Parts: sequence; structure tokens; C-alpha cells
Amino acid sequence: MAETAATMRKPIEGKPKVVVTRHLMPAVEARMVELFDTTLNEEDRPFSRDELIAAMQDTDVLVPTVTDRIDAEMIAQAGERLKLIASFGAGTEHIDLRAAAARKIMVTNTPSVFTDDTADIAMCGIIGVPRRIREGVELVRRGQWTGWAPSRMLGRKLGGKVLGIVGMGRIGQAVAHRARAFGLEIAYHNRKRLPEAVERMFHARHVESLDELLAQADIVTLHSPLTEETRGMIDARRLALMKPGASIINTARGELIDQEALIAALESGHLLGAGLDVYPEEPRVDPRLIRHPNVMTLPHIGSATAEGREASGEKVIANIRFWMDGHRPPDQVLEGLV
Repeated sequence: MAETAATMRKPIEGKPKVVVTRHLMPAVEARMVELFDTTLNEEDRPFSRDELIAAMQDTDVLVPTVTDRIDAEMIAQAGERLKLIASFGAGTEHIDLRAAAARKIMVTNTPSVFTDDTADIAMCGIIGVPRRIREGVELVRRGQWTGWAPSRMLGRKLGGKVLGIVGMGRIGQAVAHRARAFGLEIAYHNRKRLPEAVERMFHARHVESLDELLAQADIVTLHSPLTEETRGMIDARRLALMKPGASIINTARGELIDQEALIAALESGHLLGAGLDVYPEEPRVDPRLIRHPNVMTLPHIGSATAEGREASGEKVIANIRFWMDGHRPPDQVLEGLV
């Protein structure tokens, strides 16, 4: 699409000052140092709120990650020179986008590069929870495995079970593609129904109501963005709708699930287990989840591949260079508001 006068900007003269809040891949950092006046985070220690504000007061470009919370109050204290927040990662809920737009601060992200990586980790839970993988691994490591027996460590077969996908975007579709190979029946709930041709491609059927999907599924996997509408959407009432012995997988955002309600459903035995890569108070993981024998607790590694992280860093660099040249970055968020 051709750029308009609203998207064209005067090119930046010289090297812009860029502050990077976390340690990135070495090749990415080396390239950023070469191209920009770059301040790196050599310690890889998360910035405090005050440190983020200080960085925003004296830079042209801030490169935060999805764990850096940047709210309206912080943006109000940003210096006049801050014109671009080039976020590393696909999510944008950590940034108050409207506040940034009001200050005419452009925001970019790095979508699409983590789709397959995150789908792979979701499949770990989809397979691992019904088959009690965590429990089996710990049994062997504790030296308590007494050998094969026909009635021990019985899990649930995957073939023929219903996988309920909540959020059928890029990652949800990648999960559907993988899950079909394991004989799972695919049902999904989405804000908008997919075209019929796409449904046929994934052998997926649309379920209009989230409540209905939860009631039908043997395994539920979450791939929704975090918004005010989706925050806590999997609450006690909806967990109670799930089949006894069902399991839930979350590689999206921890805040999608009411954690207390989830723990209650697990401890009561209503749910067979859970596969969690994200939590509402990261890096804290509730000890009750850690203790549960059939909860896979992963350290937010859905996007943690060397290839994905390098590709994300390259997108950050591309977004900054487009902005420097006075052009619209390829991954601008909320186009038209800035």
C-alpha cells in the first residue's frame, strides 16, 4: 500500500539514541550498536519503573520487551525526543497504546516470528498433561519407579478427543495443524468465525459460545490476546463447565485464567491437569501449582528459540530503520493514530 503524507516523516539526521531494556541476541546487539547510538543492558537485569521512566526521558527510541510495563503515567513523563517505542515481542498489552498515540509516540512490535515456536510448546502440554509426563519424569528422578506394570501411570489417549482452541489466530491455527496429526478433533471459538475454506483446511468446527466450547472439549488451549474483555475469562464458573478429567493449556497470558479458581479445580480433581507457560505474577509461580503432580510448569519459554529471538531482534532493527528514514515501519501498531 502506498504511503500517504500522514505516514511519511522527515528522516532522522545522524544516529538516533536507542535504549534496550534487556539483553538480546549477540548478533542483534552488535548490529544495533553499529547502526544506532545504542545503550545496552549488559547485566540483563529488568528495569525498575523509575529506570524505565529515566530511559524514556533521554532517548529517541526505547526497545522494551513484553515484561516492561509502560503505563500512561510513565508515558506522560517521557522526554520530547522519545518518538518510537520499538517493542521486542508480539504482545502490546504492556504498553498504553492510547497514551502513546496522544503523545505522538509511535509503537511497533514483532509479530509472526514466534508462531511455530509457541505452537510447539502448546503441543507439549496438549500431549504431556493427558499422558502425565511430568509425574512420570519426577517418579524416575526420585528413584521411585518400580518398573512397568499394566495398571500404573495410566493417562488419557489423544486420538478421538476434542481439542478446544480459544483464539484461532496464527498460533491457534498452527496448533490445529499440529494437533490433527495426533488424531484430535478440532473445535474453536474466536471473535470472528474463520472462512469456510480455512475451517476445511484445518478440519476445524466453529463453536459460537465459549461456554459451549469449554463444555465440549477434553483439552482446552488458550491463544487469545490479553484485553480487558479477556482478562480472567476462564473463571470458576467456566472451569466448572469443563468435563471432569479435562485439562487446560495456557501459553498466551497468565491473566487469562483466574488462578485461584484454576487451583481449586485442580485440587478438587475436577481437572486432570494443566500445562502452563505463563502466570499472572511472573516470575512468581504459585507453590500449589508446582506441587500438583500433573501441572506442567514451564518458565515462559514459548518463544525461546535462538532462531525466533534473532528474527524478532531483526524486526526491531527494521522498524527503527524505517522510522529513521521517515517511512512507516512494517510493524506499526494502531496505524493511523500516531
